[in-house]
Amino acid sequence: MKTIKTILLVFCLGLPFVNFTASAGRGTTVRQAAQRNATEAPAAFDDKTNGFVNQTEFDGARAKFEEVETIDDGLGPVYNATGCVDCHQNPVTGGISQVNENRAGSRDSRGGFVEAPGGSLIQDRAIHPAIQERLPLNATIVTQRTSLNTLGDGFVEAIADETLIAIAANQPKQSNGKVKGQVIRVPVLEANGALRVGRFGWKNQHASLQSFSADAYLNEMGITSPLQPAENTSLGRSVAAFDKVPDPEDDGLDVEAFATFMRATKAPPRADRCEACPNPDPKIAAGRRVFDRIGCAVCHVPTIVTAPVGTRVNGGRLTINDALGNKIIHPYGDFLLHDIGTGDGIVQNGGPATANKLRTAPLWGVRTRTRLMHDGISLTFEGAILRHDNEARESSKQFKKLNRQDKEALIAFLESL
Repeated sequence: MKTIKTILLVFCLGLPFVNFTASAGRGTTVRQAAQRNATEAPAAFDDKTNGFVNQTEFDGARAKFEEVETIDDGLGPVYNATGCVDCHQNPVTGGISQVNENRAGSRDSRGGFVEAPGGSLIQDRAIHPAIQERLPLNATIVTQRTSLNTLGDGFVEAIADETLIAIAANQPKQSNGKVKGQVIRVPVLEANGALRVGRFGWKNQHASLQSFSADAYLNEMGITSPLQPAENTSLGRSVAAFDKVPDPEDDGLDVEAFATFMRATKAPPRADRCEACPNPDPKIAAGRRVFDRIGCAVCHVPTIVTAPVGTRVNGGRLTINDALGNKIIHPYGDFLLHDIGTGDGIVQNGGPATANKLRTAPLWGVRTRTRLMHDGISLTFEGAILRHDNEARESSKQFKKLNRQDKEALIAFLESL
């Protein structure tokens, strides 16, 4: 019981939270070793490497991330964007965007999710009008999803599975009886499907940045790779007549470059005069206290510590180096699936129980975002908070009870992230 109370105190105070179960030898736990040696992860919107690779390699990987794909490169035949940067640019390459994508499906006779023909993602573009996708007439589940920030995702990839599992295990049930965050294990494509705790995408459908990159290359740009070698269809119809570039269209090097770029990005920084700055704005500091008091920090976890240097992850395909290991990050997210009443009904890697669950949106960098929540239809922080229900109902109720001064302080805090 004392351990659980200590962990919850860590959440509330925003102190480093790491794997506290594994032994580090001679009576020292990994948690104790990490807390003693952990350093702050670099944070800035400056297009500079975090040290995962040198600046020249970073610039080369970023150039690939910014590259415009053409039909001769294998673009399409159905696609959403001509480059990664189309959806990840604000305020620098790798950031967020105001771009939405469409997903659709229906329910079978037993209430199970059935994705649209060819997959739940409905691509907005095509290289020929004959294969343009549209929402199927029988689609009863239709949703939009916004693009998310990828800055700092190398640190997210470096979080130990055990840390995310422990966060979920120690989240308290809400007063309405709803369950805590859900952990799912998903295949790591580059490791022959070895399972790891998911953390990327609105449904936590990926656990590694290389898998995430290959998925996006195929589904957003229509470019196949060794990890995703099969071309998409157009609502189940073959596009072979329009696909002139042999598959796989990428030999895997572009996918690796995308992953390298994201692994080497710095975390989104706090705004000037933030709570942690030398001359903090008292209104922002007050807002942080409100954030904690009404329970936001239970899911929007302020501080996490990445796995120790030398840890092998992604089925052994990635070794955490000095740039990513034992780093203190402030994502304001738990990277778990929750039902907060805004679920989109779509099932991906997590099975039927995840249909109405979404990954907690990390709030680092949220001040650069004008369209909030998974669907982007909330245009103010207050509107987004008021949409929280089910597992987040208690926090939303507490927000409604706040006086105007406390509400303004909370918004000021969010605007500093």
